[in-house]
Amino acid sequence: MHNYKLLIAYEGARYSGWQIQKNGISIQALLEKYLSIILRTPIKVIGSGRTDAGVHAIGQVAHFKTTTSFEFSHLLKSLNGLLPPDIRVLSIEEAPLDFHARYSAIGKVYHYYLHTGPVKDPFNRFYTYRVPHSITLDTLIQAAQLFIGTHDFTSFANEANTGSAAKNAVRNLRRLSILQEEEYICLELEANGFLYKMVRNIVGTLLDICSGKIALEKIPAIFQAKDRRLAGRTAPAHGLILAKVNYETPFNFDPPFLFLLKNYKP
Repeated sequence: MHNYKLLIAYEGARYSGWQIQKNGISIQALLEKYLSIILRTPIKVIGSGRTDAGVHAIGQVAHFKTTTSFEFSHLLKSLNGLLPPDIRVLSIEEAPLDFHARYSAIGKVYHYYLHTGPVKDPFNRFYTYRVPHSITLDTLIQAAQLFIGTHDFTSFANEANTGSAAKNAVRNLRRLSILQEEEYICLELEANGFLYKMVRNIVGTLLDICSGKIALEKIPAIFQAKDRRLAGRTAPAHGLILAKVNYETPFNFDPPFLFLLKNYKP
């Protein structure tokens, strides 16, 4: 038996998300379908975690096990030849048998892209959320600092009474960096793990602070209340990208940014 690790990028606009769904096409389902065809044996692909419908990835990680032998370069070429052009396997490598794409992960990095221009950019409409109100960068940076650290993120998780949030909603948000270039802003979030829709709810809350809908000083109380209804909106899925999954033994992979974002604000 061999264990293989995949690095995957995809544009999520046409899909129901990573995870196999009864209604809708998922990235996981397509990978399993074409790997099974190429290797001529049923293949089960396990990802580092689900991404929702419309969410993209440049650094998703998955693994599968098989006794079938193959050449990495041949499989990579064949697999990308069958997959639709908005899904690409970037690399395949052998991993230890105990490697698990989800349970071996020690953290993740997400990017969320905002467009602040007066008119929606037609070329980037699938990857950025055009904010309908002004954003004061100083306010955004100040508000972002309130989320960094170890907190119970129940107020920023959907389905807080089910799944991982119900067991333990405490996460360590190690970094929430703000990068800006002209009309584009990227929020880069790194944590030891994320709850369901946690990134999009944090971003939505930050935007509600910038619009004046939520007062900055209310954030500690929102954390303490553990009530999703008190936090801000859920930012749209299409601005979100899974950038990187971290492991004890890292990939030789540095996730790119969609835009040249040279003005860095910690």
